[in-house]
Amino acid sequence: FEGERGHPFRILRAHKNRFGSTNEIGVFEMKGSGLEEVADPSALFLAERPAGKPGSAVTATLSGTRPLLVEVQALVAPTGYGTARRTAIGVDGNRVALLAAVLEKKEDVQLTGCDTFVNVAGGMTLSEPAADLAVCAALVSSLRNQAVPQDVLVLGEVGLAGEVRAVAQMEPRLAEAGKMGFLRAVLPKGSARRVESRGVKLLPVETLGEALEALFPR
Repeated sequence: FEGERGHPFRILRAHKNRFGSTNEIGVFEMKGSGLEEVADPSALFLAERPAGKPGSAVTATLSGTRPLLVEVQALVAPTGYGTARRTAIGVDGNRVALLAAVLEKKEDVQLTGCDTFVNVAGGMTLSEPAADLAVCAALVSSLRNQAVPQDVLVLGEVGLAGEVRAVAQMEPRLAEAGKMGFLRAVLPKGSARRVESRGVKLLPVETLGEALEALFPR
């Protein structure tokens, strides 16, 4: 079982399975009667997402073949100490530090002198780089105090040169987003060329700067 101590949700993941894949997961909620299966985890993870609030972005992750929509939250605030704090829950702290450095170097986003806190709502843990762009969007959203549009999905891997790299298995991610009512998706141009989306408008980008321009038009 995986999950944060303070959250009611638990993820059951098999590390050894002689009959099939170990990549599949089950999502359960602890109730008074015991653990009960969550039939639609994406709806559950997004149920308490604040509308129109800065510092929030939704991305699509894959657990085995199962697409899940999760909310990435960020808080950027001026530091009250000599050294800025970098805190990450549910996502690799080293990856967040790398993305913050790319934002500063390539897009002149001034995070120096600010405490940054990143959290994946619902107790989920994101391990794939497809969530990079959502982390960047949440950080910039909090810093600028400008919300990411509520109907936009954000996904893509961010490279050290500021490029947005393609993500595998894009179609099931977009299908899940369409089912949850998302109308647009900011995604890598390399993935958009190879995918056919029904109901979700694709906003392909090649660089981090293009993604920020699409999410936060001036």
